Amino acid sequence: MSRREETAEVDADSEDTRVALLGPPNVGKSVLFNALTGLDAGIANYPGTTVEYKRGTATFRGEEATLIDVPGTYSLSATNEAEQLAVDILDGGCDVVVCVLDAANLESSLHLLLQVLEHDVPTVVAINRVDLLEEGRRLRAEVLARELSVPVIPTVATIGKGFEQLVDAVAGTLRNPTVPGGDEATWDRAEELVEIAIVDESSGGSTPAGTLQLWGDRLVEPWPGLPVAVLVLVGTFAIVVGLGMGLRQYLLIPVFEGFVFPVIEGAVRSVTDPGLVRAVLIGEYGFLIKGIEWPFALVMPYVISFYIALSLLEDSGYLPRLAVLLDGLFARIGLTGSNVVPLLLGYGCAIPGITGSRAAETYKQRLSITLMICLAVPCVAQTGAFIALLAEATILLVIAVFFVSFLALAVAGVVLDRVLEGDRNPTVADVPPLLIPKAHITANKVWMRLKHYLFGGAVHMIYAIGVASLLYELGILELIGEHLRPLVVGWLLLPEEAATPLMLGIVRRELTVLPLLEMDLSTGQLFVGAVVGLFYVPCIAVFATVAEEFDIRIAGVVLVLTMGVSFLIGGVIAQTLALF
Repeated sequence: MSRREETAEVDADSEDTRVALLGPPNVGKSVLFNALTGLDAGIANYPGTTVEYKRGTATFRGEEATLIDVPGTYSLSATNEAEQLAVDILDGGCDVVVCVLDAANLESSLHLLLQVLEHDVPTVVAINRVDLLEEGRRLRAEVLARELSVPVIPTVATIGKGFEQLVDAVAGTLRNPTVPGGDEATWDRAEELVEIAIVDESSGGSTPAGTLQLWGDRLVEPWPGLPVAVLVLVGTFAIVVGLGMGLRQYLLIPVFEGFVFPVIEGAVRSVTDPGLVRAVLIGEYGFLIKGIEWPFALVMPYVISFYIALSLLEDSGYLPRLAVLLDGLFARIGLTGSNVVPLLLGYGCAIPGITGSRAAETYKQRLSITLMICLAVPCVAQTGAFIALLAEATILLVIAVFFVSFLALAVAGVVLDRVLEGDRNPTVADVPPLLIPKAHITANKVWMRLKHYLFGGAVHMIYAIGVASLLYELGILELIGEHLRPLVVGWLLLPEEAATPLMLGIVRRELTVLPLLEMDLSTGQLFVGAVVGLFYVPCIAVFATVAEEFDIRIAGVVLVLTMGVSFLIGGVIAQTLALF
């Protein structure tokens, strides 16, 4: 499999052979896509929409094709942009469609397949997760294939089962495309197909899969669901903080401070004289020192630990259960339980959280989620900065910052629900089976997300540190600090040099916090600085994403709202602490 740089949009008139992966959410399409194309793939927006899809190049027994991973959809009713994208690709954007069905939710998946077959596109069916069929239930793929006149391949994507047969089937269909005769897409027909495809050979008895299913059902109920949810969230926090601090303190910091930095400083001193160039490279904001220490030694450990925790929640099937449990609570702020997913994604990075809000039922909910993420959801790099800044003083400060974040989210949700116009639609969620995560699948997801940080967030942070180093040594940051002195010193009660992070935070939000590490601050000042950083303006990339997803006016509201709240709440806390 090879990688093709994807910059072109889907074009119905293109001569490229196109194969579309289509199916419901959380069915394993991404695992199949990665296996067929390799882990590297391009992401683009479909013309005229804000919907993203993945594209890569795959070879099916000598037949090269562009593989399109269509966003997960439950139907082809075209009631939102994701469904419309699926319809458009079926009607003019693909030569073969691989419809990936869920063996554990076969009836709803077959209803989607029947809708696909109505579009008269050569089709291959992959029924994934056949290992999750209840004990004694067996899939008769060959019977279903005869009934629908399409190839039907049972698969278990996480272990590669059925992969070769699927490749063979797609290759054969590409060479000899046959348009299947479609049945009417009704739920009655889907139910008939399930009865034909599944035979029950059970003889009773308890199995590990049955135990997981039992717990999967219980975890959406208040008892024991809510206590377990608290334990899961506390455990997630413990993984992020504990693993991140361990990587930082016992691996990365010793390596960088003991080996890397001395070599860099020695090399720079050997080829430069004291002055501007040396100061920019290894001085107060030394580009070659802070440009490595901050993104890689201080922030990256928490990026790794956060994405490990998030991937485990995703791969286990727990996130949809958390969404069901939180639905009643979220209803009080005009959201639904399913909206917890983009909010959680925002704790990794605001951009996927904002784009993930496209799945929200209404525009009001989508705008509320976006504003809440921009205002009070710290990204993983920012979280790493908070922990690096506060944890050595006391872990209670880290907990306090996140308490402020959750409180601000609740208040913002209530206010936005009253201010913004629109209705709240009921939650519709497909709860997948509870699973034991596969180590290699989790590792692949963490690696892909880590690469996004390394080539995105870390690179931008390095650029910002380089500019800051130059401006600092030229005295420009000191000049800016003098003008901001009434705000920084008089209102926030921070030292004058704390104005520097406010300038850097416009480029990368975590840079509002990281420079405070170099200052001798009291516990109260550390907390104030962290709170200001929590609410401070989003980085340039997030601002651009908001403008693209909505419009420049909404982006302007985000800018004014975050800056105003940041200085208001930070100052109120500082002035309050000064009274004690």
